[in-house]
This record gives sequence, structure tokens and C-alpha cells, in this order.
Amino acid sequence: MTPASGTFLHVPPRTEGAPADVVVLGVPYDVATHPYRVGSRMGPDHIRALSAQTRRYLADRDGDPLSALAVVDAGNVALTPGRPEPAYQAIEAAVREILDAGAVPLTFGGDGAVTLPQLRAVAARHPDLVVVHLDAHTDAYPVDPDDPYTNATTFTHAVDEKLLDPAASVHIGTRGTTSVAGVVEYARRLGYQVIPMPELRATGIAEVARGLTTALEGRPVYVCWDMDVFDPSVAPGVCTPEWGGLTAAEGIEMLRALSGLRAVAVDVNTVSPPHDPAGLTGSLAARIALEFLYSLADGR
Repeated sequence: MTPASGTFLHVPPRTEGAPADVVVLGVPYDVATHPYRVGSRMGPDHIRALSAQTRRYLADRDGDPLSALAVVDAGNVALTPGRPEPAYQAIEAAVREILDAGAVPLTFGGDGAVTLPQLRAVAARHPDLVVVHLDAHTDAYPVDPDDPYTNATTFTHAVDEKLLDPAASVHIGTRGTTSVAGVVEYARRLGYQVIPMPELRATGIAEVARGLTTALEGRPVYVCWDMDVFDPSVAPGVCTPEWGGLTAAEGIEMLRALSGLRAVAVDVNTVSPPHDPAGLTGSLAARIALEFLYSLADGR
């Protein structure tokens, strides 16, 4: 691990042997092959810094998750961005250590590529794993053998490696432009459920969330929250912004509606500080992480 410039919400840094319910972990990695927007490797400390503006209590929710849960910050995984194999090994080992200690990892990426090594660690502990993935993109694109590990192929590898149950897993919020035709159909052929943004809005957040929490009751869930599920009007600092996304209020509504899930890992990723000059995206990511802490506390 490498120390962060500060801790998330000023929680204590992790110390060896101390018990914890939730461990915050930064994953400062991106694949560095995006044609226009590279910078998510700096996301973890950006979210931490902007969490200083986030106070610990929510006016419209009861409780105090930082008292109900022992939350610590483990700093960042020591790795070199753009070097997938050694980086993936380091990420998997760091997440596995948190799980072995009986804690829930709450991770800050990094781009969508950071999810695959985390899934490897979580699936080793929870063989019945399902994923709820909120993102403008499925990240389940066809794999190019010459460039297999990218932020677009995470969930293709997850199926190939049998890390999750695709029939019970779901991609929510898909929309916008793509570099490959037929990506939604391809994800469905892999076995995934896909709920594009127009379908989410037509069905309604509450109804979609109700169906998921009922179908997944009791099952271990890896929640992957890519910040580009939000519209770039509220979260401009992401790798691949797509118009027509969730408003901040809709995102918080969705997260709260999914609070009945048995979340065994939470992955908030794709905040790109160079594209977030006003700090809106980092600040919203910190709020999303706090909302997750409230949900984890409720689950306890």
C-alpha cells in the first residue's frame, strides 16, 4: 500500500491487526489507452480530498454510519498504471486481504479496468457472486487478443473466468455512443441482463430496484458504480461522458432503493480529476460513498 494524502471523511488510517467493518481502498490505475481522456489513476485522492466538504450526517436519513461501523482507510494499492498484469495482481491481493479480515472493501478507482482483479478476489470468497453494475457502458465488449485487458472488457473476462453468475447480474444505465456496434446485444449473449437508460426511466427507478432486491435477496452482490452513469452536467470529470444519464437526485434515489442488497464489495470508479476542474464529480462520488456507508450500516 501507499499512503494517501488524507483519509476519506477523516476516518482513521488502517493499522495492522485492528478490526474493521469497512475498509476504504484507493486503486490508482487506468489502462492509459483512452484516445482523449486519461486521468482516473488520480481519482482516489481526488475523492478523498473532496470528501472534506462532505459532513458525516445526512439530513434526510437516520443514523450515523461512522459510529455504527468501524471504517478505516487503507491508502492506495502500490502499482504502476498502464501495466495490467502486475497491477491486477497487486489489486487482487489488496482486496483479498480486506476480505480475509472480514471487512467490506469500499474502493475508489481508477477506471473500469480496476473491477476485474477485484472481482477475482471477491469471487474466491463468494462463489455465488452476482454483480449490479451502474454505468453508461456495459464494459462487456468483445476482447481483442492483441489488447485483451481494457476498461471495456472487464465483464467479458468475468464471464470467461466464471467469476459471477451472469444470468443474475445486471448492467443498468447503458446509453450513448460506442466504438463497436451491437454492444448491448453482445452483453446479453454473454448472459447478462441489460437495462438501458430509456428502459430504466420508462419502468421507474423504484420498480427496477424492487425487482432486483427481490430477485437477489440473500445473494452476495458486488456493486460497481461507474460515475459516468450520471449525466455529464452533474459529473463531467469521467473518462467517457455520455449525455442522458442520471441526475444526482436520481442516482441517490437508485442507491437508496438498492439498499436491501447484500453488498459484499462496493466499487466506485472512473473519476478523472484532470477533467473535473470544479470538483463536481469527486464531490458527488464522495456523497455516493457516504450513501453506501449508510446502506451498509442499515444492513448490519
